[in-house]
Amino acid sequence: MKKAVVLLSGGLDSTTVLYLAKSQGYEVYAMSFDYGQRHKKEIQCAKDIASGAGAAEFVLVTTNMNVWGGSALTDDSIKVPEFNEESEKIPVTYVPARNMIFLSYAASYAEAIGAYDIFIGVSEVDYSGYVDCRHEFIDSMEKTINLGTVCAVEHKKYIKIHAPFLHKTKSEEIKIGMNLGVKYEKTWTCYNGEKFACGICDSCRLRLKAFKEAGYKDPIKYKGEK
Repeated sequence: MKKAVVLLSGGLDSTTVLYLAKSQGYEVYAMSFDYGQRHKKEIQCAKDIASGAGAAEFVLVTTNMNVWGGSALTDDSIKVPEFNEESEKIPVTYVPARNMIFLSYAASYAEAIGAYDIFIGVSEVDYSGYVDCRHEFIDSMEKTINLGTVCAVEHKKYIKIHAPFLHKTKSEEIKIGMNLGVKYEKTWTCYNGEKFACGICDSCRLRLKAFKEAGYKDPIKYKGEK
């Protein structure tokens, strides 16, 4: 069985990707990050999801990106904004070079365990405009990884980055996940780590929109919901 490293945040996208990788016959090794984000709720979700999906291993990497901040997700002095559909600016929830850092760790982990496939749940269709979710970035990172790993340079065993939802809407993704039996009630998407999801941040609004378009009710609880 081929090994695959799956970047798992505990959210909708990464969880669906983990289930998809398993359905394609991969032995999955889940990697999550405690990077100094506002809350740790998503980390516990990721652990539970990895365990429930039968991941071969769950690795939690600690890297304190909150030391330099620069994002509403890593700097408590910056408020998480409400969703603004008309805004064309990249929101302050963008974490500087986050996916670049995550994929670099994933490449190191993959080479160490003899995995040549990395899965990531990015999309450039239903997203907040983050520059590290575009296909140009993913293609460039794959090239860089294979220029900087012994498995590729010396042994010609190249690492492939899979981003299966790059050109899909979140509603299309949810339909795929439902067919795969994804436990969406175990996922956490909200940028705030309270008991219930806020329903007003970018992440919540995109999630709610996706479930509605897919024809399903979102199974998690939202603030003020009866």
